[in-house]
Parts: sequence; structure tokens; C-alpha cells
Amino acid sequence: MTHTEHVDVLIVGAGISGIGAAYYLQQEHPGRNFAILEARGATGGTWDLFRYPGIRSDSDLHTFGYEFKPWRDEHAIATADKILAYLRETVTENGIDRNIRFHHKVLGAAWSSADAGWVVDVERTDERGEDVELVQISANWLFCAGGYYRYDQGYAPSFEGQERFTGQIVHPQHWPEDLDYTGKKVVVIGSGATAVTLIPSMAPTAGHVTMLQRSPSYVLPVPAKDSFANAAKRLLGDRRGYALTRRKNIIKQRAVYTLCQKYPTAARRLIRKVNASQLPQGYAVDEHFAPQYNPWDQRLCAVPDGDLFKVISNGSASVVTDRIATFTERGILLESGRELDADIIVTATGLNVQLFGGMTLTVDGQPVNLPEAVAYKGIMLSGVPNFAFAFGYTNSSWTLKVGLLCEHFCRLLKYMDDNGFDSVRPVFDDPGIATLPLLDFAAGYVQRAADQMPRQGTSGPWVMSMNYTYDADMLRNGPVVDPALRFGSRRAARNSAQTPQLVV
Repeated sequence: MTHTEHVDVLIVGAGISGIGAAYYLQQEHPGRNFAILEARGATGGTWDLFRYPGIRSDSDLHTFGYEFKPWRDEHAIATADKILAYLRETVTENGIDRNIRFHHKVLGAAWSSADAGWVVDVERTDERGEDVELVQISANWLFCAGGYYRYDQGYAPSFEGQERFTGQIVHPQHWPEDLDYTGKKVVVIGSGATAVTLIPSMAPTAGHVTMLQRSPSYVLPVPAKDSFANAAKRLLGDRRGYALTRRKNIIKQRAVYTLCQKYPTAARRLIRKVNASQLPQGYAVDEHFAPQYNPWDQRLCAVPDGDLFKVISNGSASVVTDRIATFTERGILLESGRELDADIIVTATGLNVQLFGGMTLTVDGQPVNLPEAVAYKGIMLSGVPNFAFAFGYTNSSWTLKVGLLCEHFCRLLKYMDDNGFDSVRPVFDDPGIATLPLLDFAAGYVQRAADQMPRQGTSGPWVMSMNYTYDADMLRNGPVVDPALRFGSRRAARNSAQTPQLVV
């Protein structure tokens, strides 16, 4: 294993979070050097990885985009190619690309208090994923920006009899480039954001597309274009129009979430009314679009201009709510006895949660057990020095939280510089504070991994907030210092050790 370089900050992941972290770091701390390690061969993260038909955002780009870079396209709900172009333009405009190391997968990181730094083990490969070389990079800080799911493997439950099926089974996370579904019968298993994106995209070309769901999800039509945003841009210019639209949409997102949480019955009725207005007369709305849980206990699925409802209405797609008994040679046999014929089955069954890219962490030789750690301000972990991570909102646009976290991170670095500190760690030592799962979210992918993730506290900086207004006040405007933080300095420690002690 060879040691290749030292950086002040090592950012892991060149997706939307890592690019944002790099921008804020070089704006606020131009004297610090940094590198971005990306396991894959391209920037963009999710938006470069997924290649299934119709992939798009489920948040408006005026809040999903960066605060510092206006979204100029007329579509507020945008396809992956537009989002990817936006991200790569951000990289190029700000010279971030010179700091990216592709095909660098982080395996583990070891913190040394004596050195006040990390030594990071990295697997480096060529463009084909071959010629593996193990290298080490040292860093004062680690900033994990790799998202929350496993990139190399989606969640694919085992279905009874699936080996009997003579057609093709595809997972959206591993979509074949040459998949031809023209005129074919397609069954999409799932009813989440991926399924409601795939179906209207495939329906015009396929023979017929069926969405097979065990239970319904909340689906809400939204305008693909934001008329307010486009008018504001024309009248005020890109930057001011974007800023105004961003503020408007932040308030709107919070209002919708609050309505759903405080008045779930009213919200349920409103969503049902909207759905019924988009579907054919007499359609079984309550069977296929009335979940048992309350709105926003799981994420609402947004469909731009009601495209899912349009393909259901014109007959090119349909919804079946039932349970799978077994796969057959020709398709899927349901518990009701009905059989769905299929040439292609798409398992839109979700993702596997994996924090920090699956890397291992040790502090002074002791392994960090993530389920025993508690998140501090949603950006650090108890007991782990000089370690930050980016985790966005589950009830709003991901990037809104990431931007605030990056700002706070830069403020923390400045405080440490001004006061001569080179290390800081949160300490969770209040026995009066109970802990909860990191995410209060009922989605299956979260529940499957709850016992593998860090915890959150019930008060103070240990709460994993999902409220932009609260976070803006705490992370952007609140103090950096906190009783839970322990700052340290190698210089002070050395001076203390060298100073003769007065014995009395």
C-alpha cells in the first residue's frame, strides 16, 4: 500500500452533495486544499448512475438545485439529463473537476488523536475497474457525501418461482442499455417514485404496462413547469427570480408537510379528490390510490402534469393491487388467483441503505459501531473527531439541508482556525436524553436498515431535524460552539506535556 498525498479535507462522493461541499469549501476557505474521491468514473452520483426510462426529480429544481446557482430551465420537475448537465456545469464553472479522483473507492479510515488526522485506505482502479491498487491518503477532515444507498446493488427481494419465468427480470438500478420493450407486456412491481416514473415513460412504447403493488402509495400531480418561477425569471432576472421562487417553494413544501402531519384526514381527502379528478369516471380510487398510512408518513410521489394518470386513463397502463403468490413461466400468479402475463418484469422494489459508502471507521484503534453513535446537528457523529457527513431532507428537497450543513461546516472550520484548534468531536454524555432511530420515516428501505444506522437524540443538537426553518436558524445563524463539542490542539497538548509541573 502506498501513501499518495495529504489534503486538508477529503470529500467522499462526487454527486450533488459532494459537489456542493466542494463549492462551499473553496468559497469560504480558499487556502485549504481538498480532494473528492469518487468510486465510479463520472460525476453526478444518482443522476449518472440510474439509466431507466424517464428518470427525473421528484422535487422542484428551484429547491433541489443549489442556492448559489440558479436553475434556468423552464421545467421545475426535470429529467436526469438536465440535472446532470446542471451539476457538471457547476463543477466546470468552479474548477472543482481538478480536485476529483475517479475510480477511488474508500474502504476504511483510521483517526489518530496523536496526529490529529485521518489515514484513509482507498482502492484505486483503472477505467475498466481492473488493475486494483491500494493507496492511502491522509486528511485532517473527512466529509462523507456519498448519499444513503448502496450504488452497486439495489434491493431485490426473492420471489417464489422467479427462476421459472422465461422472460426478462430487470431492476431499475441496473437497467440494460439495450432493453427493447416495444410492444411487450411489462409488469412493474412497486408503487414508489421509481415505479410512477417508469410507467408513464414506458407506456407509449410498450404493448401494455401494469403497475403491481402490494399496497398503494400517495401520488400527487404537480405542474412540470412552475409558471411563477418562469414569470419571476423574466421580470427579475435569473438570480433574483430564482431566489424568490426558492423562498416561495420552501414555504410551500413546509406548508404541505405541516398540513399532512397536523390534519392527516383532511389531507387524505384532498389528495383523493385530486386523484379522482385525474382518473376515469368510476375508477377504483380507494383500491389503488388510498394508502393505509397517513400522508407524508412516507414520501409523496409527485407525477408531473399527472402523466401517470393520463396513461391509466388512455388504457396503455393499469394498476393492480394484490399480493404475489408465485412467478410462473408466463408472468405472475397473484394470491387472488389472477395471473398477469408478462414479457418483462421490472422489480422497482427499492434500494439498500448504506451510509458512508460502506467504509469502516476507527478512532485510535477502536472500531466505530455506527448504531451506538448519535448524530450531532445532523452533520457529525458522537465520539468521531473531524468527521462530517451530508444527509438531506426526507420530507423536502434533499439539497436544502445539504447547503445548510456545508455552511455550518465552513463556519466550524473558521472557528477552529481562529482559536488554534485542529480537532473537534461531539460527546453524547447526557444520560437524561433518550435516543431514537436516526430517521422518523416509515419507508421500507429505512425500516430495513434502522438497526444499522446511528441514532438521534430527543433534544438539543442531537435531534435529526427535518425542518428547514429550524435548521436555517441553527446551522446558518446559531453559534458554532456547543457544550457537546470538545475541541483539541496538538500544539497545546505538546506544550502542556513539556511544561514542568509545579509540585507543592
